[in-house]
Amino acid sequence: MIYPKIPLAQSIIEICLAKGITTIIISPGSRNAPLTIGFVSNPAFQCYSIADERSAAFFALGIAQQTLQPVALVCTSGSALLNYYPAFAEAFYSQIPLIVISADRPQSKIDIGDGQTIRQENVFVNHSLYNANLNEVVSKANDFKINEAIDLALHKKGPVHINAPFEEPLYETVSELSVDVMVNGFANLNALSTVENVSEFVDIWNNSTKKMILVGVNEPNLISEKTIAALAQDESVVVMTETTSNLYHPSFINNIDTIITPFTNEDFEDFRPEILVTFGGMIVSKRIKAFLRKYKPKHHWHIDTLRAYDTFNALTKHFEVNPSTFFEAFLPLTGVVKSDYFEKLEAVKLLRKQKHESYLAKIQFSDFKVFEKVIQSLPKNSQLQISNSSAIRYAQLIAIDSSIEVYCNRGTSGIDGSTSTAIGAAVANKKQTIFITGDIGFLYDSNALWNNYIPKNFKIILINNGGGGIFRILPGHEETPVFNTFFETSHGLTAEHLAKMYGFEYSIVNDETSLVKELDTFYSQNEKPSILEVFTPTLDNDRILLQYFKELV
Repeated sequence: MIYPKIPLAQSIIEICLAKGITTIIISPGSRNAPLTIGFVSNPAFQCYSIADERSAAFFALGIAQQTLQPVALVCTSGSALLNYYPAFAEAFYSQIPLIVISADRPQSKIDIGDGQTIRQENVFVNHSLYNANLNEVVSKANDFKINEAIDLALHKKGPVHINAPFEEPLYETVSELSVDVMVNGFANLNALSTVENVSEFVDIWNNSTKKMILVGVNEPNLISEKTIAALAQDESVVVMTETTSNLYHPSFINNIDTIITPFTNEDFEDFRPEILVTFGGMIVSKRIKAFLRKYKPKHHWHIDTLRAYDTFNALTKHFEVNPSTFFEAFLPLTGVVKSDYFEKLEAVKLLRKQKHESYLAKIQFSDFKVFEKVIQSLPKNSQLQISNSSAIRYAQLIAIDSSIEVYCNRGTSGIDGSTSTAIGAAVANKKQTIFITGDIGFLYDSNALWNNYIPKNFKIILINNGGGGIFRILPGHEETPVFNTFFETSHGLTAEHLAKMYGFEYSIVNDETSLVKELDTFYSQNEKPSILEVFTPTLDNDRILLQYFKELV
């Protein structure tokens, strides 16, 4: 076996191996050569080479999103490290385990005018679960920090930073280890697995006729069928799910904005829940957030092993337990409550469904029509990755088949790494992955395609409306040069040459008939990854979407 000669590099590699951190994303560089040599030389590690550090970090995020296991990132010193920050912040807010291992120059070289040096220690302090600033000299203190960083990433579900200073020579190797590392665990990091005494909350539940369950970003198959059935049968409970919730039942509300946007103040008051129960990650719908902030519930309970964001300024209880464990212990203690809460909303749901279908049947080719046709066409049991901005919001309006897993980077809600994340997820999850994105997000993260590991059946559906279309539906839109240049960022670019350069199949459509026809071919061609670019009318999309909400009444 080949090992780096530098003992500190040996320690990092051996502790990673002992703790099962075997997926390593490496960006080329010189200062990180001892780590690169050690990881790549050991067949126990699965190593990927991604040149662009920002893309590499989101690629790692996509793998960790799927495996729920920490993925390690390795980079050289200097500004390379800073390019990890967007994905690092996303991992923090989405509770995804990442381990950043940055090579650094010795402290004596920092701030003296030496090349490729910045202040790397604690650079992620605002979003890092732990910062392990190591010393050049091998010590048990270093081993302790490495152990703790890895354990926190796994058990607290988030990103950590290990900063390792290396002095030249960097490329020397040895055939035997010179370190005897300490490997330990931290028992106090285990998440709570039992439900506390809930009799007080059972009483509140049994005396409430309006209970709302609101589910944000959520792992597939987290909630049992038994729990889903129990919630669906309770006439005092309304379950509202988002596209990213991966939670399905015919009685659940899966198109929140369609349901509540036309509500009057009287409707909102009538719909105000007495108890709001939330679990999962970030909520996409601005409308449901605005509603619950104005018409606050008496009780807001959030269920999560780690965090409870007070999103609606109404939080009264945080149950620090897995949602599935909570419901399986809590629901059998509850009783039947006579209520028309679900019945009233079900009537609204049926009306909105009729209006929705009628409207979509008559509109012209547009972003909205594309999302209808694309989502209806998705292969069963596939995985859908969606970019942020307009894409995730349109997806909220269309029902998705329950066999499809849905993901989106909603931690920070940025467009910067959606494509890279989708590719990482496709590598980790052997299901066919379809990625729906807008043109600005795609162009912003085009280095995601500079990747040698993209599965042949990976599909990108690129909806090109010539700019940041979401800004046209926000307040303050005016058709002016300032708006077009500095908000919408109008452009005349396409993906054609990028597809050719990176070896993607490429096809275009610009009307409904050709879209429907092309989708069948698109999903069946799996000789190499594919991009389907769909061109929609820039000036009509916002009008069509805004009119939709007016015609739902």
